[in-house]
Amino acid sequence: MNVQMSMIQKDTQRPVVIISIITALCLLGDSMLYIVLPIYWKEVGLNALWEVGVLLSINRLVRLPMTPLIGLLYRKISLRKGLIFAVILAVVTTIGYGVFKGFLMWLILRSIWGIAWSFLRMGGYLSVINYSDKSNRGLLMGRYNGISRLGSLVGMLVGGVLVPLFGIQTVSIAFGLLIIAGIPFVSIYVANTKVNDSKDAEVQEKRIKQQVIWTKPVMKIISTSLIVNLMIAILSATVSLLIDTNYSKPLMFMGFVVTSTMLSGLLQAARWAWEPFLATWVGYRSDGPRGRIPIFILVLIGSAIGYALVPWHFPIYVWCGIILFIFANSTALSTLMDAMASDVARHSSVVTVMTVYSVAADVGSALGPMLIYLLMNLSHGMIYMYIGSALTFLLLALWQRPNLIAKFMIFTSGKSVRR
Repeated sequence: MNVQMSMIQKDTQRPVVIISIITALCLLGDSMLYIVLPIYWKEVGLNALWEVGVLLSINRLVRLPMTPLIGLLYRKISLRKGLIFAVILAVVTTIGYGVFKGFLMWLILRSIWGIAWSFLRMGGYLSVINYSDKSNRGLLMGRYNGISRLGSLVGMLVGGVLVPLFGIQTVSIAFGLLIIAGIPFVSIYVANTKVNDSKDAEVQEKRIKQQVIWTKPVMKIISTSLIVNLMIAILSATVSLLIDTNYSKPLMFMGFVVTSTMLSGLLQAARWAWEPFLATWVGYRSDGPRGRIPIFILVLIGSAIGYALVPWHFPIYVWCGIILFIFANSTALSTLMDAMASDVARHSSVVTVMTVYSVAADVGSALGPMLIYLLMNLSHGMIYMYIGSALTFLLLALWQRPNLIAKFMIFTSGKSVRR
C-alpha cells in the first residue's frame, strides 16, 4: 500500500516538476537582461538609458490587463495548449533579443514576454492545483516556485559571465534554442485537460452561478497578496540605495572592491540559490495537521522584525544578515500565499480566483517602488516607510487570527483580577 501511494505521489509530482523546469528555462533570457542590458544597451541599438528602464518594466505593465484575459482563455483551452503557447512566445522573445535591434522592436519583444510570463505563471498555478490535493499542495507549490526561480539565478550568473565574452546576441540565441527543448516535455507530461474538468466541476459551476466566488477567505488572501507583494517590492527597489547611502565607503571582500549594485546582486542571488530547498520545505511543513496559518503568522512577525531593523546603520555584515533573513521570510511568504490562494480557489472558481490573485500580486509589485520613491523626498522618508511596513506586517499577522487580540485581552484582564 505504501509503495502504491508513493508511486501515485511521484506521478502527480512529475508534471509539476517538469513545468517548473520549463518555466526556469523560459526565465533565462529575461533575467539575463536585468544584469547585462544596463551595461550593453548600445549593443542592442538603444539610444539612452531611460529606454533601458522602460524595457525592463513594460512587461510588468502589460501583465496587468493581460492576466485577466489569459485567465478567461484558460477556461477554454487545456493547460497543455496554454503552456506550449507560452514556451513558443518565450522562444520568440529570447531569440529576438539576439536578432533584432532598436527600441521599438525591443519594446514589442518585451511586451510579448509579458504575455508569455502571464501564460506561464497562470499555467503553473493551475497545474499545481490540478495535480495536488490538500495533503501535498503546499509541497508542490513550494517545489514549483523554488525550481522555476532557479532560472533567474542561472540567467543572471551565466548571462553575466558569457555576454562579455560572446555578446548579448549570441547568448540570447543560445538561451532561446535551449528553451525549445521544453516543448516536447510539455506535450508528454502535461495532461490535455482543462482545470475545471474535475469531479467537483458541477459543484463549482453551481457556486459560480450563485455568485459566491468572492467569499471572505478569497478576499482575504487577495488583499494580503497585494499588500505583501507591495512591501517585498519596496525592499527589492531600495537595497542598492540603502547600501550606497549607509555604507558609502568602498567595501572590501576577500581583497576585492564590492560596489553597492554588486552587493545587492549577490544578496539577491543568495535568495534564488536557496529557493528550491526553502520553498519546498516551507510548503511541505504547511501541509501538516496544523495547517498554513500558524507558519504564516510566524513568518509575518519575522518580516516585521526584519523591516524594522533595515533602515538603521549596523555593521555591514550584520545588516546583510538582516537582509538575508528578510529574503528568507519573503520566500516563505510567497510559497505560503500561493498555497493558501490555491486552497481557497479549490472551493470557489479556480481560474477566476487565481487570475485575480495574480493581478493583485502584480499591482502590489508595481506600486511598491512608486510609493517608496515618492516618500523618499520627505525627511526620514525611508525610515518611516520601513517602520510603517513593519507595523503593516504585524497587523496582517493579527488579521490572520483576530481572536488572538481577544485572548490576549482576556488573559491580561484575568491576570490583573487575580492580583
